[in-house]
Amino acid sequence: MGHAGMAAAAVRYLRSAGAPDTTGRVEPLPRPDLRAVGDDERAPIDPAEFRRVLGNFATGVTVVTAPAAEGEPAGPAGFACQSFSALSLDPPLIAFMVARTSTTWPRIARAGVFCVNVLGAHQGDLCRGFAVSGADKFAGVAHDPAPVSGSPRLVGAPAWIDCTIHAVHTGGDHLIVVGRVDALGTADGEGAPLLFHRGRFGRLTTD
Repeated sequence: MGHAGMAAAAVRYLRSAGAPDTTGRVEPLPRPDLRAVGDDERAPIDPAEFRRVLGNFATGVTVVTAPAAEGEPAGPAGFACQSFSALSLDPPLIAFMVARTSTTWPRIARAGVFCVNVLGAHQGDLCRGFAVSGADKFAGVAHDPAPVSGSPRLVGAPAWIDCTIHAVHTGGDHLIVVGRVDALGTADGEGAPLLFHRGRFGRLTTD
């Protein structure tokens, strides 16, 4: 699929997800297919073993946030995400993965924009707060608006990346969200990153 086709597919997805369009209409998010395999299929790898082995790959930790979409009564949205990566330098693109069962993702899709907040080693409790479903995740959390999207930029995060949704692809039981970077920056005294390894938070140490 060429760039034009990918862009058209992204637009179709966002419209189906209820993203604002030029007419101002907001369409409801269609119920996703929550199964990665069919009823007549057997997963080739045990999920617990898959998680155990892949847990040996240490990752950074982020919180993906978005402003409330027009007409959204619930305020800004956000969730903890360790499946994040730089994708392209020219054009500047990043990607994150989100479960298709996520209740936060439809709100980010409707906003059409988001900010990736890269967490520091001191922000484990903040990450846990954004990993809880159904809670008021922003209660008591200091933040200001990112310069382009207006998404919450969390105070104390060592780095932030302000993005517009560029494309969305399916990946089994997750979605692969590609963001076009509109602005980015780092905090003063960036500090050590928050790491996730074998199901636990960790810190970067140097010899």
